[in-house]
Amino acid sequence: MKASFLTEEHELFRKSLRKMLDKEAYPFYVEWEEKREIPRDFWLKMGENGFLLPWVDEAYGGLGLDFTYSKILAEELERVGQGLSSGICLHSDIVSPYISELGTEEQKQKWLPRCISGEIITAIAMTEPGAGSDLAGVKTNARREGDFYILNGEKTFITNGLNADLAIVVCKTDPNAQPAHRGISLLVVEKGMAGFSRGKKLDKIGMNCGDTGELIFEDVKVPVANLLGEEGKGFYYLMQNLQQERLIVAIQCQVAAEEMLRITIDYVKNRKAFGQSISKFQNTQFKIAEMATEIDIGRTYVDQLSERHVTHEDIVKEVSMAKWWISEMAKRVAAECLHLHGGYGYMNEYEIARRYRDIPVTSIFAGTTEIMKTIIAKKLDL
Repeated sequence: MKASFLTEEHELFRKSLRKMLDKEAYPFYVEWEEKREIPRDFWLKMGENGFLLPWVDEAYGGLGLDFTYSKILAEELERVGQGLSSGICLHSDIVSPYISELGTEEQKQKWLPRCISGEIITAIAMTEPGAGSDLAGVKTNARREGDFYILNGEKTFITNGLNADLAIVVCKTDPNAQPAHRGISLLVVEKGMAGFSRGKKLDKIGMNCGDTGELIFEDVKVPVANLLGEEGKGFYYLMQNLQQERLIVAIQCQVAAEEMLRITIDYVKNRKAFGQSISKFQNTQFKIAEMATEIDIGRTYVDQLSERHVTHEDIVKEVSMAKWWISEMAKRVAAECLHLHGGYGYMNEYEIARRYRDIPVTSIFAGTTEIMKTIIAKKLDL
């Protein structure tokens, strides 16, 4: 199903991106999964070809395109694998917009061109060992001393954490603020700052090539010039930008479900049992029909929300609906598709096994399913 807003320019962008991924990503993805890393060279190739931050104004080296091109980027990277799409989409469409929207002219000139080229990889440091969904409860703190903030704390589960050249850190600049969220600010910490170190690379059950790590801040002197936006407004900025992050995750989950169904249909058509293709069995047909229906509904919804997001509508409720329902739907699809593969589905050499491992975390990161339902309930004035 083709979205109504897609133009010839969109198709040319997708075709060019696919051509690059066919050459530079698909042949190496299994190797990247085994080595548990994506080469830095790949980021630079993405930048050279104009696929990172396509929405940034031409004044900073971008293409000046709208979110629908970012949607294509998320879709095509997800078709390769979630370990690839998570880090690049986070850099391109979740972290970098904070710099574009909140940054001073000096900050934008300093960082955006190198984010576009792939020379700078970004991360956003929200989650802590003791604070996840409750962002107002972060313990990482920064006290101002003259022209610097002295930053202390720990962050965990940080996508791009180990390779990030620049991390936007959610921290308390006013620990006595009431309510607590009014004391939160965003500081940009750069690679090489004294006291900024990385912890261990986290050993995940899925998304193996995706970089997920710990960040440690010990009396890091962060220039006041690295404050993003205004002091004390960090929580507001996070809430404002989470709409796009959750829409990106919904799009990724949607594509993951589509890919799992595609490879499963191919498998059941070719797998024989009791003298015929297992696609001929009524149970198989019913399961495929059920999944195809849910996936089609999900596609219609994310396309509609993407179009509304481009026009800057407030669709926090709808994006929360999409994020929880499509991530949970993709988990159901993963389980059904693995089951239809039989014993082969449990073998690592089959793509469905990898996608089955990768998908569960999507109902946890960027806001859990329960947090999404809480947001929806508030928007319904409950």
